[in-house]
Amino acid sequence: DCDIVIDHVYHTKACQQAMMETFRTYCSIDLYGRLNVLSSTQIVFHARRIIANALHIPKSMVRVTKPRIGGGFGAKQTAVCEVYPAFVTWKTKKPSKLIFTREESQIASTPRHEMEIHLRLGANKDGRIRGLDLYTLSNTGAYGEHGPTTVGLSGHKSIPLYSNAEAFRFTYDVVYTNHMSAGAYRGYGATQGLFAVESAVSEMAARLGIDPIRIREQNMVREGQFMPAYYGETANSCALDQCVERAKEMIGWDEKYPCRDMGNGKVRSVGIAMAMQGSCISNVDVGSATVKLADDGTFNLIIGAADMGTGCDTILAQMVAECMDCSVDDVAVFGADTDASPYDSGSYASSTTYITGKAVEMACAKLKTQLCGIAAGMLGCSTEEVVFENGRVKQINTEKSVSLAEISVKDQVNNDIAAVATASHSSPVSPPPYMVGMVEIELDKDTGEVKILDYVAVVDCGITINPALARIQTEGGIVQGIGHTLFENITYDRNGRPIESSFLQYKVPTRLDMGHLRVEFENSYEPTGPFGAKSIGEIVINTPAPAIAHAIYRATGVWHRELPITPEKILMSMPQ
Repeated sequence: DCDIVIDHVYHTKACQQAMMETFRTYCSIDLYGRLNVLSSTQIVFHARRIIANALHIPKSMVRVTKPRIGGGFGAKQTAVCEVYPAFVTWKTKKPSKLIFTREESQIASTPRHEMEIHLRLGANKDGRIRGLDLYTLSNTGAYGEHGPTTVGLSGHKSIPLYSNAEAFRFTYDVVYTNHMSAGAYRGYGATQGLFAVESAVSEMAARLGIDPIRIREQNMVREGQFMPAYYGETANSCALDQCVERAKEMIGWDEKYPCRDMGNGKVRSVGIAMAMQGSCISNVDVGSATVKLADDGTFNLIIGAADMGTGCDTILAQMVAECMDCSVDDVAVFGADTDASPYDSGSYASSTTYITGKAVEMACAKLKTQLCGIAAGMLGCSTEEVVFENGRVKQINTEKSVSLAEISVKDQVNNDIAAVATASHSSPVSPPPYMVGMVEIELDKDTGEVKILDYVAVVDCGITINPALARIQTEGGIVQGIGHTLFENITYDRNGRPIESSFLQYKVPTRLDMGHLRVEFENSYEPTGPFGAKSIGEIVINTPAPAIAHAIYRATGVWHRELPITPEKILMSMPQ
């Protein structure tokens, strides 16, 4: 009984993560007859399990370590190449190495799931959204890699943006096809679902003749609101309304909306999209950290999370420095190694800062207690009489204190209190970060070419731990989003073989394609996160597709509901 119903099918294609470093693994047998695997992976503990199961050997006979790796974006969340050299080394007892070429990475990896989303959106004439009905059909390829989990996010992390709706329904199917097995890619299903939902909301605003910002302000989730479509969680930290206001101001929305004719067939227009994601897999992910006092009064941080260019080694070291009142330079980070690191699910689901960061915070609190115990013995008093302050342990109401370097020496002589602490953390909730993206494009009506002139992004990731790294994350995600919106597409020949086997055929954005990117942050405070932080890794890829599609509609009067939106599609769809 809604006044207006939007009812369309949206189609997103498979696309590659296209990380700079291809898949690679080196294997050897150590002095104890164990299989050592050095791999470019995001998931050392899962890789160990997969290898052990594939070779039918105990997990105790497998050690997996991760060096510095050159990007992953979810591609290295799957054991794409580890099993093959592991098999060779286990059978021959000789070292082996497998490095994928770019062509092999393009044709034998795990790209984003192709999805077809049937969305019905109902609203009243005053712009109040009353119902969302979303059905997703997901193409998982030849195997079920991430099949049911990815498709779930297409609804669970798009519908809750509009939690004021009276009713929602989300259903899905996953099908096998004779294509590459699809896998994890930044955004992980939410990217596809948000393209459909945000495009439909912008179309609803156009049908009703109201500003697309106004319809969002009228219906979007706000802080303190219960989200029945998001696992029954409450938005305890949400600055989405502030993100909208700031982005609107940054791009000059009121002056540029909806479009301006620049002459010579060129039109400039603007578009908007909102997004949400998560900060972990609630009740599943485990993050762990070990913090140890080194011989010279500095610290070792031992983690199982994988830094793949995201900067988590730096961010987690910053947390140790903050907790232990020392310089970041005094924290040496080691990981990830299944023999030496405490268990960590791995670097995925945007969980590292939120989950492993909390484990770091907890481990530091434990370590402070133990250092106070050692220092109390040195000062000849009880632990209740000392306090950890400014990188020293001081005796209350006296001038006596000991430094961390002095404690580290005592740790080695006649000491029965370990100067090391380990903590594990798992969260029952997954607080969503939020983002607003607004884009200004220039469209050539004679050729269908779209140029990104300006892209502004305002992100709520809780308290921003490292603004420089967060900004780089955001810029990188936006560029990837621009890529799968305008260029990227995996096509197959009649035998199901991918055609785009190199970067000559598979087009990713260059510096010339991304326009002017501007990123700012609106802080909220997440009570369950370390120092009030939420995640940022995945949400940043989710706004370009619906925002650019909206801007193209404003420039041409035509909605494009299939990605990528190429110049040919734009030109052929325009009224002649």
